Amino acid sequence: MVTPVNPPPLDRTSPPQRTDAWRQPAAGLSEGVRVRVLRAVYGDQRAAAELLPLLTERQLTGADPLPTEPAELAPALLREHRAEIRVLPDDTRLLLLLAAADQYPVSTDAFLRAVVAARLDTRCLDAAEAAGIAHAGAGGVAFRDAWTRIAAYETGTPADRRDVHRLLARVLRGESETPSRSWHRGAGALGPSGRLAAELSAAAGRAADTGRLSVARSLAERAAALCPDPAEQHRLTARAAVYAWRSGDGDRARRLAATAADDALSGVLALRAGNATEAFDALLIGVGAAAPTASDRGASPLAAPLSVAPSAVTPSTSRTASPAASRTVPSADPRAVPPAATRTVPPAASRAVPPAASRAVAPAASRAVTPADPRAVPPAIPGALTSVTPSAITPPTPATHLLARATEAAVYTGDLRRLREAARVAGRLGVVAPGTLGGLVAAFDGRYADARDLLKSAAGRCGPGGDPTVLIHAAIAALLLGDHTRAATATVRAAASARARGTPVTVPQAMEFRAYADFWTGRPRAGEAAATDALWQAHATGQDNGACHLQAALAMFAALTGDADVCRERAATARSYALARGLGLPAALAQWALAFLDLSSGRFAAAAARLRALAGFGPGHGHRAIRHLATPHYVEAAVRTGDTRVARVAHADYDRWAGTVLSPDDLALSARCRALLAPGEEAVDHYRTALDLHSHGTRDFERARTELLFGSALRRLRRRTEARDRLHSALEAFDSFGAPHCATQARTELRALGTPAAPARTAPDSPTVTLTAQQLLVARMAADGATNREIAVRLALSPRTIDHHLRGVFTRLGIRSRIELVRLLAESDEPGSG
Repeated sequence: MVTPVNPPPLDRTSPPQRTDAWRQPAAGLSEGVRVRVLRAVYGDQRAAAELLPLLTERQLTGADPLPTEPAELAPALLREHRAEIRVLPDDTRLLLLLAAADQYPVSTDAFLRAVVAARLDTRCLDAAEAAGIAHAGAGGVAFRDAWTRIAAYETGTPADRRDVHRLLARVLRGESETPSRSWHRGAGALGPSGRLAAELSAAAGRAADTGRLSVARSLAERAAALCPDPAEQHRLTARAAVYAWRSGDGDRARRLAATAADDALSGVLALRAGNATEAFDALLIGVGAAAPTASDRGASPLAAPLSVAPSAVTPSTSRTASPAASRTVPSADPRAVPPAATRTVPPAASRAVPPAASRAVAPAASRAVTPADPRAVPPAIPGALTSVTPSAITPPTPATHLLARATEAAVYTGDLRRLREAARVAGRLGVVAPGTLGGLVAAFDGRYADARDLLKSAAGRCGPGGDPTVLIHAAIAALLLGDHTRAATATVRAAASARARGTPVTVPQAMEFRAYADFWTGRPRAGEAAATDALWQAHATGQDNGACHLQAALAMFAALTGDADVCRERAATARSYALARGLGLPAALAQWALAFLDLSSGRFAAAAARLRALAGFGPGHGHRAIRHLATPHYVEAAVRTGDTRVARVAHADYDRWAGTVLSPDDLALSARCRALLAPGEEAVDHYRTALDLHSHGTRDFERARTELLFGSALRRLRRRTEARDRLHSALEAFDSFGAPHCATQARTELRALGTPAAPARTAPDSPTVTLTAQQLLVARMAADGATNREIAVRLALSPRTIDHHLRGVFTRLGIRSRIELVRLLAESDEPGSG
């Protein structure tokens, strides 16, 4: 009979934290390393302070993975906890060992059953409770903290550990408990065993099928340790690395991958945390190794585990017949999606375009189509890339998955020329390429109609419940087509699907592309909050390249909301990292953020210079897609500085793409560019066309900028009444978006008309309404009593930037002290407030 123990709260459940010993050295770490260190030590700042002096220079900079074994993370803290446990009675230590084995590293929920089976008396736990180490409850034993639980396990002798694992294995009899039972059988093994390795491998596959990837990793890693066959051991280690990566344990995944020595696996990890150019090369090698040949139509053993990284595992996972029952999991080919995801959704480009669009499309349609880059002669592209029909869709293979990853690597580097290389490899090997690959190749070659059709096909695969990778590629395609509603939908569904499948590693990547849609549609507060959360997730899961992209996105949001210091700091951080690793996409986005900050602040020459430099940057420093998206801003800056010749050249290609995809937003921006380039009265009709098209699109922020420019043009033409209406409309939109720089431009134009404008809002009803996500975060920390320096350490920003944030908070809220700040935040948090 188990005696229930219901103790009062323990006085020692939260030992004093030596936070100062952690915070001072942590201030010199990058945000990513700091987040990963705290995650590795279970958030214990004492352990973090102990770990830092033990790290190498490369680990401190994030170049090498952090340690993963407890004895390497905080040996002194572990010794301290072991000493506490060793003084307890033997029976108490046995119960603690049994409880720890039931919880660490795999939680199996079998403690109470094991206690009953072995006829143990839980009253022995009274000593542990009195010592403040643990206490018993209805569900088992609750340890003081994670390190105490680890110490309880490691204090036991190897023989005692094996005995408790075998006891736990005996009481786990349910069908759904097979992975847990196999884990304990493997942990209780004396030495190598092919039979146990095969059982653990099969159990790892079942755990992965149900989204329990951390359990799958532990099982696969233990299977590799027990496997007597070196080749199979190599495959199991690679599978463990994949499971670790997909579960969000980036440091363990990189350590395991280093022992697996698999090019394709290394390429997947380098794509998100290393050099993307090297990742592209490794992934193409992986495509060749994974592609079926005439003599072997199945996946190669090395490619098998890569078919699950980092896309989701589905219940239809196929099993190989290897001695260790290693599994080959279907890849995330963007062409192969669940039935729910194959329903055709009419893309924005296919919607009926308003009559005004015919005037905007006509100039582009009448011109002959020529390659966008006159120096590049379009090579012969495999037929699989030039058209997509249902009959062309093939079952998913590891090769198609790796080809999708290679496409992403080329997108991140900005070296879109290498996409042709990937297309040729796909054609030679007979691998069906994702629509994004074919679409980008066609766009790069100037075959815009082909690009449109391929991207439409990829963007249409955004149904609910689809594969996360498929949905992310659908979002990329939708962004290129100017369909931001679909892009936002695809990224939200990708993140939801990733969470449902237990693959948190994919969530930050989805949010990277969500940021573009949030920016264009004028949702800076929501976009900034989502990007900030995704940035933490990217750091925590070891995705430094994704974190760099999110830093650039946050710089863009800061430019929109007028936080100049934050914009410059975020952009500098992103560009510094991106240029060192050849990441052209975030480098170009950060440059665009700085240019937009200049443009919205009236520094037109500086904006034009930055955007002109962006056009001249090559792969690794710039990005052709970003250059294309920034064209309307470049035209505006160039016209304001009198450089209309270059502006016309930049607009010509943008206009041709807009006339091909027929996105109302792209057509509207092209009409706006035409208005800026037109003299006097001629511009008016173009502006009207642009606003007519904007009414059918989703880029609300750019619509407001069009109204601002139109109002300015009308003022110069002395059409005062209409100019005033347009400028007031723009001002109201900018205030609602929280874009003070643009609102200031609108007020300046209204003052030039002699029309009074509503003053900037400084004291709204609730801080959550007026403050940006970053300002609100800083304000809450300050209200909780944190100093500027402490806030700077937590947010990886400089104290000067935090001071700037607080000044902005005080100005927007109309207050002068932190006491008033505490009061306002408390009032806004009350139920029914705001």
